[in-house]
Amino acid sequence: MVALTAEMMEIFKATKSFPLATSSKEGDPNVVPVGAVFLMDPETIWIGNQFMKQTIKNLQENPKACLYLWGPETKGCLKLKFKVFVHTSGPDFEKMKEMVKAKRAELVCKALLECKIVGVFNCKSGPGAGDKLL
Repeated sequence: MVALTAEMMEIFKATKSFPLATSSKEGDPNVVPVGAVFLMDPETIWIGNQFMKQTIKNLQENPKACLYLWGPETKGCLKLKFKVFVHTSGPDFEKMKEMVKAKRAELVCKALLECKIVGVFNCKSGPGAGDKLL
């Protein structure tokens, strides 16, 4: 797995909206905005599934995903690639349900997407665009 640097974690913290990309086994792409996104440690991001349909179907076929980190407040632009583990029970799932409730009380978390970072790429425009950073 790959560990984010302190600077990369600051970009994560400054990001407000997170586009999450997945694809089916056949390569059919899907992108959804996600808001219940939590940096658990430098190698792991948790995402709560409250509304996902195609994303979960894709992850069951192909457990890889990509998250885009950027916003007006960030000092960079990153693309994170993951290996994703979907949990619908267990202590981590129960913890995620509470984290989602704390963020927005009316939401019901259906699954925890445990994302283990396997690559970090620069997506800021310029000569280094697309370069693998980690």
